[in-house]
This record gives sequence, structure tokens and C-alpha cells, in this order.
Amino acid sequence: MALALAGLAGGAQASPCGQPLPGAGTAPSPFGIGPSYVNARSRADLARWIPAMTAIGVSTLRTTNAYWHVVEPRPGQWNWQALDEATGWLAGQNVAFGMLLLGNPGWNTLDKPGTLPVNHLAGWTAYVTQLARRLRGKVQCFEVWNEPPNGTGATQTPADYARLVQATYRAIKAVDPQMRVGLAAKSAHVHYLDLVIRAGARNHFDYVTLHPYEVLDQVAASSHPDAEAVYLNLVPAVRRMLAAANPQRQDVPVVFTELGITSAKGNAVQASGLVKAYVMGIAQGVANIQWFEGRDGDSGPLGLLDAQGRQRPAYRALATLIDHLGRQPAYVGWLLLNGRHPAFVFDGPRGPVAVAWTAAPVASEPLAFPTPVTVVDPLTSSASASPTPTLVRDPLLLTDLPASVLAKAASNRGKPFRGDADYATVTELFIDYEQGTTSGGLHTLGEAAVAESVRTYGGSARAGNVPGGHLFVVHPSFLAGGHQPLEITVEVRRNAPQVGAGFNLKYEAATATGFKTAAGGWFTVPPGTGWTRKTWRISDPRFVWQWGYNFVLDSDGVHHQYAIRSIRVRKIGKSGA
Repeated sequence: MALALAGLAGGAQASPCGQPLPGAGTAPSPFGIGPSYVNARSRADLARWIPAMTAIGVSTLRTTNAYWHVVEPRPGQWNWQALDEATGWLAGQNVAFGMLLLGNPGWNTLDKPGTLPVNHLAGWTAYVTQLARRLRGKVQCFEVWNEPPNGTGATQTPADYARLVQATYRAIKAVDPQMRVGLAAKSAHVHYLDLVIRAGARNHFDYVTLHPYEVLDQVAASSHPDAEAVYLNLVPAVRRMLAAANPQRQDVPVVFTELGITSAKGNAVQASGLVKAYVMGIAQGVANIQWFEGRDGDSGPLGLLDAQGRQRPAYRALATLIDHLGRQPAYVGWLLLNGRHPAFVFDGPRGPVAVAWTAAPVASEPLAFPTPVTVVDPLTSSASASPTPTLVRDPLLLTDLPASVLAKAASNRGKPFRGDADYATVTELFIDYEQGTTSGGLHTLGEAAVAESVRTYGGSARAGNVPGGHLFVVHPSFLAGGHQPLEITVEVRRNAPQVGAGFNLKYEAATATGFKTAAGGWFTVPPGTGWTRKTWRISDPRFVWQWGYNFVLDSDGVHHQYAIRSIRVRKIGKSGA
């Protein structure tokens, strides 16, 4: 099947924060793109790769460079030339773009470098005001800072970021009440957003942004059986937080202003992960997904194009996806093929299309339909027809589907995606390593893989410090969309009777880091060869899968010599919202 690329000529723009631009009169498009610093400094930077994006129907850009120190290199001295040239060129390309508000110029002696400029809010307000005036009619969405608490001072708190958000909101709305302000956090740090809102940002934002690289990495790894359910829980987790912290903003757009997979993991892995990221993002209601990035820049081989502008398979996969789903995909619903493999159905410009793949750890499995269906490989755009296509871990597009399949998908629309199991009514999850049995719904992640993700997508600044010990993830359905007290029990023993071993239990909670050490602190595994059982009761877990896992047995480089016989997670007490 020949690929008809979706052009933009005459098409209405959609803003990067997920809403149509004023007067556009059309639904927003979720297909966005993001640049690294060196790919957004000027018109020339953008011109090297933006045309390749618009050629396949990508119409929204996260930002071009208008950092504070760039546009105001000296107090009261404004430099608009590069910005004017870049934004004028983008408008001519029919690309809607947002603006990242960031920076702390060296002449600001009231704040230390690398901190939020909260001691010079008058200067920050002047910067925001001048920028908003300059961009009125061109830019609708202004994202406040990049990945906070990254880029903030060691002693700065969510309240400091809240002060910056307040000042930004007031300045932006004074210029144009229709402009929108974005509240941001690194990774899937929903707890940081919660604390910022409660510290003063309540009702001072119009959309929320996340950068869930680590969660997507688990989807792309093809070995985590609940990875899809965790990824699909990101927007619901934000909605639950907003319902409690700021109900007036419960339904604001959620935007992934950065999300990507390095091609160093393999071109096919990157392409497959991209398709899953967009498909499941659209299915859960992400307003716009700005893949990082369009072309390799200063952050490694993450681009749809390499450093020479050559197309990677991920570029072709995105082109195929947009061609079949349309620039404004109409989501129908989800279903499980053969009772366990995820499929997400859309009403595309040429009819219904499902995007499907096998659930981990199944490598491949044949399907059976009463009549032939057309199978499109998004990595190559090649098509074939068969009543018994074989599903694999890399996503495939299925068209000409039976009406019964479409009806089943439509009946699931709005229902939480559970995978092939629902643990909402289950009281206890367990893994018994000695017996080789498990309840399901509780899984380990490799600490090395998580550490690699943390380093790949931003180094130590992303995580603060890389976790050690054993990492565990609980299926989202276990807590039924809320939270409740839990009891966590492990059976452990030393690898060598006289070699010291121990760890802390750290779990996701509503703190600035997103994690909390369980009461009692460090647990020392007793000497000897016998198994020891240790139980913690935690009253305040708030599982949001910030790094893709929920709790960790956090050891150090000396005391990690122990073995686990079993681990159990049990509900106690009543659940909360």
C-alpha cells in the first residue's frame, strides 16, 4: 500500500497545549514534536528539520528558544531578532508552537545560578510580560520551567515553584486572558504537582505537562507484563490528584512535552515504542505528545532524523500512523485480542483501524478472523491481507476488521485498561521465588534498566540519585484508582551468614521527592542462614508510577548481599480517593 503523506496546506492549526488556536474551528491534533536546545535557537536551526515533520502531518512544536537570558541579556535590554525570525518562519510553515519560560540571567545577582528566580520576581514578571506581548497572536501556551524540581536550587521547595507559577499566570493573563499557562514536572512526578498546587499554584494554570520517559521505557522493553496498564494510568493519576487538590482544574489538558526512546536501544525498539506511546497516549486522553526529538541534537540519538537528517524507522512509523489514524484521531475504544493482547481502535480517514501487539512476554501469536483483515507494518508501511495474521511484540495496524471486534472495542471506551487481569477485588499480591508462583499484578524491574533510563534521559538531575536494591511495580487496578494503607512483607536471608546485609523500604508517597522511607528506617538482615520475615505497615502510599515502579528495597554498595524468598503486598484498612 502506498503511503499518502498528510500535508498541512490549508489545514487549521492546533496549539501545543492541546486546544485549537482561536478561530481554528477544528479538533486539536495529538501529534507534536520537541527540539533540543541546538535545534531551536534560530530559524536556521528549525529549517534543518521542521519541513520533514510537516511533510508527515506533525503540526505542533513544543518551543523555540526564548529563554530569559537570551532575550534580555542585560537588564532592560531586549534582543528579539532571533526569536522574531524563528517565529515568523514557523508561522509560515503553518506550525503551532508553544513557549518554554526558562532561565536565570547572570546579571540577576539576587538568585544563584541554576535556581528558580524567586528573589527577583519583578524581573521574571517583566520578562514574561515582554515575551507575551511580543508573541500575542502567535503563541497560546506558555510552559513554566523545564522538568521542575530539576533546575531548581537544593533548598528550593514546591512553594518556590508555586510563587513562580503565580507570577507567570498573572503576567500572562494581564496581556491576554486567552493565553494559557502550563504547570510542569519531571518524569511522571504527580506528587510534585500536587505539592505545588497546594502551596499556592491552585487555579493558576491551564494545563499540566509531564515527561514520562521511564514509564515508556518499560513499555518498550517488552518484558514487563503490566507496562501498558501503568502507562495508561498516567492521565488518570493526574486527574485523581487534581480532583483532590484543585477540582476547578480537574479536566485541564495533560500534555507530554517530552517523551522519547533513544535509538541506541535499536531503531526497531524506538519505532515500536513511538507507535505505542502515541496510540496509548491518545487512548488515555493526552492532548498532545511532543516526541523528543525531531532531529538528533545535543541529547544523543533520540531523533526521528539522525544528525545528518536521515530518516530513522521511527520517522516512517509516525508517518504511517498519522496516515491511517488521521491528524485528529477519533478513538473508538480498546479490546483484548485472543483475550489478552492489547488493541486500540480508531476511526481513521479510510475506516476503522486497530493498533495491536502481543502482551509481554508472548513473542508472537496467530489471530483468527472470519474474513481477511489487512495488516500494515508501521515500520515499513507494507501491507498484506489474511484471516489468520500473526501478532508480534512490535505494533501492527489492522484494517477491514469484523463488526464484532469494533463493537467490543466501543463497549470498552471509557473503561480503565486492565490488561488480561483485574486486581481491584484482590486483597493480596505476592511473588514466591522459591515455589516459582505469583498472584500476578506484582512485578520486579531491573534496577540497572531503570538507572540506564535515568542517565539516558537527563543524567543525575532527573532522578536526584539512582535507586538501588529491588524495584517493584503494582498493577494500577489493585488500588482501584485510589489509595489505601498497605502491608508489605518480605522473607530474606543473607547470602553469607556473617556478611552484613540490609536495606530501607522506600515507597511512593506525597513528598517533594515522590518517595518516603518506611517507619523504622534501615532493616538489618540478621546473621545466619535462616529466613527472616519483615513486615511494614504504611498508611500513606500514593502510587503514581513516577519512575515506572512503586516501592524499592533500597540498599547500598556494601549491604546488598541478601536473597529474597517471597514478597507480599496486602491491603489493610479502607481505601481513599
